[in-house]
Amino acid sequence: MRKTKVFLAAPFQNVMNSAEKKMNNEDVTSLSRLIQFLEKNGCEVHNAHLREKWGEEWMHPDVCTKIDYDEISKADILIAFPGKYPSGGVHIELGWASALGKRIILLLEKSNGYSNLVIGLKKVANVEYIYYSNEAEYYEKLIELLHKPTNTCA
Repeated sequence: MRKTKVFLAAPFQNVMNSAEKKMNNEDVTSLSRLIQFLEKNGCEVHNAHLREKWGEEWMHPDVCTKIDYDEISKADILIAFPGKYPSGGVHIELGWASALGKRIILLLEKSNGYSNLVIGLKKVANVEYIYYSNEAEYYEKLIELLHKPTNTCA
């Protein structure tokens, strides 16, 4: 059985610890757990944070932009955290996924305010929203969405 290809998008520069020149440990741990969860549920995950060693090996913009676009083009699903502080990169990736007709799952913190265009994206793209207060909530809802007949996750 073919694995579902997932592109996992999340803020990067906004969660960097400038003193350590890498992502904040809390964000690394959270994304690592999510990647492992997706892989355990039969998905192949592409994630720039992991690819770039959590910020320790930044890629040149000309390189990472092309890689991300190509990976979104190959993905079945884009799962995205638009960000506590809006991430320009994630929003560009959402635009690419929308234009390419990809299935999108947005993970939105209940306590955060989001742009009207993020909230209204479902009117022009194949978007499902998960509103959460904590990680456990979005894992529970993600498992339901990943097991929908429209994809091939186990």
